[in-house]
Amino acid sequence: MSSLTLAPTADPRTFVAPDGTRLSPPEGWACLPPGDAGLTRRVKAAGPSWQVIEKKGRKQFSRGLWAPLANIEAARAALEVERSTESYAKKRVADTARRERAHAAYAVSFEDEVRAFLRFAPRWAALGEEVARRVAAHATPVGSGTVARTQRIPIEERAEAAVIAWMRHQTTAYDRMKISRVAGRRREVRRELAQISRAVLELHRRDASHVGQCPLCAAAKPTWISDAAIGAAIDAAFEADD
Repeated sequence: MSSLTLAPTADPRTFVAPDGTRLSPPEGWACLPPGDAGLTRRVKAAGPSWQVIEKKGRKQFSRGLWAPLANIEAARAALEVERSTESYAKKRVADTARRERAHAAYAVSFEDEVRAFLRFAPRWAALGEEVARRVAAHATPVGSGTVARTQRIPIEERAEAAVIAWMRHQTTAYDRMKISRVAGRRREVRRELAQISRAVLELHRRDASHVGQCPLCAAAKPTWISDAAIGAAIDAAFEADD
């Protein structure tokens, strides 16, 4: 029996094949829950298996791997023996350190790309640094599921998308909006808000003050700076222009 990728149904033991056929696991099969990539790879290599994938929008979620119980138990036992050795422990420590170094380097590079996309004028340089720091801190953690973690587009495009996404949640009313459940409407709203966010960014690429409450300045102000202090700074900027 070949390896298949199936979709789940309401019945936990019934799945849908790509051709629409409904299948149930053979006698003697069991479900290996997701979470252990090494064990899953070994079970797949040991023989036939069914990968159950649930799609939600553009995202996919593993709902486990069905395979002969004997294959699962044999793979788990072999892996437990391997993982109990000193050499494996050392390898794990080395792998963890390597991943942490790679993540730290990527976080720095990503923040640099965000800063380059912002291109704030000297008057707004401090604000640009704060926005770049916050966007990178939100977008780069491993497992965050943000656009910053994808490898499908260049890093400069990831940085731009991450800024627009951050601004959508921090400088607009998107999270409080009631969006009709019409196909494409949410995407349309996001495009409209992205245009507004880009206009706000353009204000900070000019070396001039702006009048009125700025959603980006309000969202990115350090928590230790009061509204009164910001108001005083704006007044001082206008006096300097005069």
